[in-house]
Amino acid sequence: MRSRRTRTALALALAALAAVSIAGCSKSTAGSSGTGGSDTGYVAGDGSIVVVPPEQRVAAPDFTLPTLDGGSFSLAEQLGKVVVMNVWASWCAPCRAEAPELQQVWARSEGKGVQFVGLDTRDSAIAAQAFVNRFAITYPQAIDTDGRVQLLFRDTLPAQAIPSTVIVDAQGRVAARILGATTAAALRNVIDDVQKSTG
Repeated sequence: MRSRRTRTALALALAALAAVSIAGCSKSTAGSSGTGGSDTGYVAGDGSIVVVPPEQRVAAPDFTLPTLDGGSFSLAEQLGKVVVMNVWASWCAPCRAEAPELQQVWARSEGKGVQFVGLDTRDSAIAAQAFVNRFAITYPQAIDTDGRVQLLFRDTLPAQAIPSTVIVDAQGRVAARILGATTAAALRNVIDDVQKSTG
């Protein structure tokens, strides 16, 4: 009898421990807003994609930011190209997961009416440069430490997660957004849609 009670108590204890472990994983992977320095210091996107019909698009706010290589990036200078703006940070695990996917699409898109730019946020220059080197990223990386540029898009398609990707069409209008990490296939499809919709 005592042995049966002991086995029952042990089974209940193990079940309780498993439940706590599962809850802990959920909490740590869901993410929350916060400062850099931790894999959980981000708002996780759900991978949702929004493409705005051409007749409903509005002009993207212009901005100029310094880049990691000492230059600058101006959105206005990209008129005539589809601009893919990826919000990222070196401490964000989903950003690391999608980095090779973004570079793959950029390598195939460069010179075909498409311009990529990274918007590095809540990061240090040293950590950001190490990230760029690690993933051999070749498109420009603009420094948006305080998220100023992200706020400019709050009335159109705000980048509400890290990572997020906002796409501006060749006419300078906000055309699409991907919340959360993306894949090469998904990003190529969105870029194709935007290019076709603006001729």
